[in-house]
This record gives sequence, structure tokens and C-alpha cells, in this order.
Amino acid sequence: MSYPDVTPAPIAFGERLRILRTRRGMTRPVLAGLLGRSPSWLKQVERGDIHTPSLPMVLRMAEALRVRNLSDLTGDARMPTDLFIGPGHARLPDVRAAVDAFPPAADDRPAPDAEHLRARLAHAWAARHSAPNHRDVVGALLPDLIRDGQLAVRQAGTPAERRAAQAVLAEVYSLAQFFLAYQPDSALLWRVAERGMVAAQESEDPHALGMAAWLTAEAHRDSGHYDGADAVTHEALRRLEPRLPDAAEEVRAVAGALQVAAGYTAARRGDTGSAWGWWDTADRSAHGLSADYYHPITSFSRAVMGAHAVTLAVELHAGSESVRQATRADARSIPSRPRRARHRIEEARAYQLDGKPETALETLAKAHTNAPETIRYNGYARRIILEETEAKAPERRRRALELAVKVGVLAA
Repeated sequence: MSYPDVTPAPIAFGERLRILRTRRGMTRPVLAGLLGRSPSWLKQVERGDIHTPSLPMVLRMAEALRVRNLSDLTGDARMPTDLFIGPGHARLPDVRAAVDAFPPAADDRPAPDAEHLRARLAHAWAARHSAPNHRDVVGALLPDLIRDGQLAVRQAGTPAERRAAQAVLAEVYSLAQFFLAYQPDSALLWRVAERGMVAAQESEDPHALGMAAWLTAEAHRDSGHYDGADAVTHEALRRLEPRLPDAAEEVRAVAGALQVAAGYTAARRGDTGSAWGWWDTADRSAHGLSADYYHPITSFSRAVMGAHAVTLAVELHAGSESVRQATRADARSIPSRPRRARHRIEEARAYQLDGKPETALETLAKAHTNAPETIRYNGYARRIILEETEAKAPERRRRALELAVKVGVLAA
């Protein structure tokens, strides 16, 4: 007796595209605009009237929809390319073990006090900003910081000591989120984000609360959860606003970083007016700080506002405007190596968006020289490099292939 074949038919590319688009709450005209195509063209692709587009267009679709793995869009299990997830760092298991040991086992040693932990944190942030391989440096310091921060909270003798310890622990988790971002353990990243938010709330410290909110909003937005990003950002700003007139610079800087975050989310939605409105608000906040002030966690400062303007223009897919902002921004004024490299990547996005792929590759090479680990874990850089490995111009294709090997997108 023969049985009918009940194997489900594979979902076609166009249908996958439509499902992913609707899950993101994105209309067809919005996605088409991000891709530089017409809504009618996109409709034909989704209906299957047009075959699967070229690899460069598939990569742009994946970026616009925040598809982490190309196989989710293509349906081809032979293409498990993680666009927005970098390789697992060698120090990831040690950091994971420290996080997963929460709450810590019985430990009789005296916990370091909050001031001692703050000094170690300040050293860790300074090392991160100056190191080209910053994940390696931070990953070496994090396990002991996590364990000691938890121990300090557990051994706190008074409510005031406990709140101070919680504030420090919240910042330790902030440092951990920088290490874990774009690594292949999103569940661990979210655990750290949630613990950071709990510690910040327990501390009642406005700076810790703002920092935890800023990083949680970043995680939401990078996952494509724009409503969640907005909810966290706007609630944090609402809570911080009454304190700002008399607040220390670090609190006002965090509020400025949250304003930029609101602009980023608006730009991802394609809301040009709100995006630039938030940038204007953040720029006023930056100019309310000392001229040489630089927030050690968010990088918020006067020096970074030009870089933020480039990112907003790129996220809004305004090619000529993004290049105009790139020529105005001064990367040399950004004192952090990883933040400077990230700005170079945003410049590269601007140049590619404006039809200047050669300049985009040159700029990515500068980013790699400045901070190799930044570009290695950046999905936008990976997408541009992969796209250019298909370039028709032999010299451009050769340069892209060389950079792809350096970054780890392709094997040597």
C-alpha cells in the first residue's frame, strides 16, 4: 500500500519575505522605500511573480527586516549566515559561567566595597575605549567583576550600602551587555539586560536607571521590537526629566543618550521628522555639558553628535544627506577606539547608500585598522563586505574578498 507524500511544501521566498515584513509591522511602501524600489515591485516579489532577487538585494532585505540569519529569509538551510550575530568570543564561556552562577554560591571572603568596584569598573571602561580588541580586554575582567558585584550586594550591611552596591552591579551588567552584543547567545544577553534593570531599580540611582533603560532599549531595537524600545526609552526619560535641572553631568548625559535612542528608533520606523527632532533635542543636551565631557558608557558628548547625525541619515536611507553628514563629522574627535570604528562603519553605509562602494570599502578598511573586533561583530559591515564580494569590478571584488577574510565573514 502506498501513502501520499504529506511533506509540507517549502515556503517560497516571496512568502517568507511577506511574513517577515508583516511580523515587523512594516508596510509594503515602507520596505520598498528602504530598498529603493517601488511597492508594486515588492508586491510582485512577495507574490512570486518575480524570482528571488540577486544576493545584494537579498542582503539589503535582510538588513531592513533585521533578519539575523539569511536562511530565515531564503529558506535555504545551506545559507546559515548570521548577519547581525558575530562569532562567539573565546572568553564568552567564562562570562556565561559567571552570569549563570547567579545567585553566587556560599563565599566567605569579604566583599569589596562599592568604591573599590567603581574603580575597577572605571579601569575596565577606560581599557575598552583604548583597546583595538576591546572584547578580549573586557571579557577578561568581567567574570570577577560579576562575582564580586553580586557578593557586594549580598553582604551589604545597611539599606544605603545595598543601594550603592546595586548601582555598581547594574553598571557591571551594562559592561557585560557591551561584551555580549552580537554574540551567538541572545538569551544570555537578555538575562543580563533584565538583571541590570532589576539592580538599577533596586539602587534607586538615576544614572543606573538611565543606563539600564538605554541598553534595554538598544536590545529591543536591535531585535526589531520598536514598540518595546520606545516604551522603555520614553518611560526612562519621563522619570529622569524632573531631576535634570540639578543633576550631575553623567545623569544629563544618559538623558541625552536616551534622546538619541528615541531618534534612532524613529529613524528605523522611517519617521524623518521625529528622528531629527530627537537629534535636535539631544544636541541641545550635549551642548549643556562641558566641552570635553565624554560619557564613559554611552559615549554621549558633543564629540559624538556628528556621528549620530550620520547614523540617522543612513537609517532614513537618505543617501546624499548621509554623505553630507559624514563629511561634516570629525571621527578624530571621538576618543573611543570602538566608537570611532563604529562611526567609520556608519560612514561606509552612507557611501554605499550614495552609490560609492569603493569609498565604502576604504572606510571599512579604516574601521578594521582602528578596532578589528568592532567590525568583526557588526552586521552592517558584514553585509556590505558580502555584497561587494559579488561586485563586477575585479579590483573591488578582490579588496572585498580580502577584507571578508580579515573580518571572518569568509574562510581564508
